Amino acid sequence: MKQKFITTLVSAVAVLALSPIGQAQDVTPEEARAIAKEAYIYGFPLVDSYRIQYAYFVDKDSKSYKAPWNQLKNIPEVYTPADTAIQTPNSDTPYSFVGLDLRAEPIVISVPEIEKSRYYSVQFIDAYTFNFAYVGSRATGNDAGSFLIAGPSWKGEKPAGIKQVIRSETDFDMVLFRTQLFNPADLENVKKIQAQYKVQPLSAFLGTSAPAAAPAVDWVKPLTEEEEKSSLEFFNVLNFVLGYCPVDPTEVELRKRFARIGVEGGKTFDPSKLSPEMKDAIEMGRIDAWEAFAGDVKLLEEGKITSGDCFGTREYMKNNYLYRWVATIGIYGNSKQEAMYPVYRVDSAGEPLRGENRYTLHFANGEYPPVKAFWSLTMYELPQSLLVANPINRYLINSPMLPELKKDADGGLTIYIQHESPGKELEANWLPAPKGPFAMYMRLYWPAEAALDGSWTAPKLEMMK
Repeated sequence: MKQKFITTLVSAVAVLALSPIGQAQDVTPEEARAIAKEAYIYGFPLVDSYRIQYAYFVDKDSKSYKAPWNQLKNIPEVYTPADTAIQTPNSDTPYSFVGLDLRAEPIVISVPEIEKSRYYSVQFIDAYTFNFAYVGSRATGNDAGSFLIAGPSWKGEKPAGIKQVIRSETDFDMVLFRTQLFNPADLENVKKIQAQYKVQPLSAFLGTSAPAAAPAVDWVKPLTEEEEKSSLEFFNVLNFVLGYCPVDPTEVELRKRFARIGVEGGKTFDPSKLSPEMKDAIEMGRIDAWEAFAGDVKLLEEGKITSGDCFGTREYMKNNYLYRWVATIGIYGNSKQEAMYPVYRVDSAGEPLRGENRYTLHFANGEYPPVKAFWSLTMYELPQSLLVANPINRYLINSPMLPELKKDADGGLTIYIQHESPGKELEANWLPAPKGPFAMYMRLYWPAEAALDGSWTAPKLEMMK
């Protein structure tokens, strides 16, 4: 018994001696593995979102750069295969982008009156990737108005002229404007609307003196998508992002647990200072996390969870961090009240989709997706989840295109999905696929109750013989 105690004590001392102060201290390799799995699942959306926002708002040499923080950037066009920074981009609605830095003072976003027939939305996404608020056709209507967005440290009251105060729990946020484009000839009208969107600091809106500027940020270099999967520097980037994310009351104990392996906001995580045992344990934790992720992606493919489960507010998500990670397949997707995303990754027989096969998607007469705005079906090449270059430059089929599509004899609609043209007679209904693996996302903007309550379900994709 005494010898066993001595052996255990020596082992424990060895672990502590190999564990640097502040990183993996008093943690066994088994505990470190479990904590690393949790922290990786928790942190992946934050790290992946930081990669995108760094390219959009920080790195002026990036081909994806939009504008400095707190400056609006309108994109008076839709996404094409040349756009590669963001996965599963929406090509239905020209975007406008704002990266918010709320540290010094709130920001005011003003929108014009927009005709009732045109859908638009303004989506607010925090550093956790929670959709914490909306402005637009569904949420606030199409009337003009100004909305104040405040960071976690602002304690003020709603000023005159502000329709609503929107509070963010993080200092840095992403704001996405989507403005419906009816057809290519409508683009000039969209440009006119975009030109009326306005973003300004609260002091400018009120005509008062600006407060002191927030301290300059020493941005850490983001990881590439491949490095996010393979480098333990992942946890150092996560620590940087968490430094601008005050701890939510529901996560106090969780964040204390992460700190036991050195994952803590504002701290440095240095993999080179880990003992070999601890490094291996944390590597294994990451592998465990990817296995959990793959399991939920399979559930998504089988329809046992939906995109509507994976996007929303913190309250709606109930701190389901694995769902939040699954959502990065279509990062910055809408909450289900704003849009729903039936996903096609397998055919009706459960087989993965490949462009060398030929598929059909059929809508019976009058049984199109139930929406209050519009719907679309967009093609993405895998594993990149990007739009697919093709000879007819068609990346989606949507409801505004219905008058141009060829109807079946009974009034229904059949869409042909394949790499090669189905022939001139059917080409009007052709959604081109890549040669290899692909996925399709249906988008239902402002879904009607039949979609929300599940009484309508998306039709299956059938492989042609």
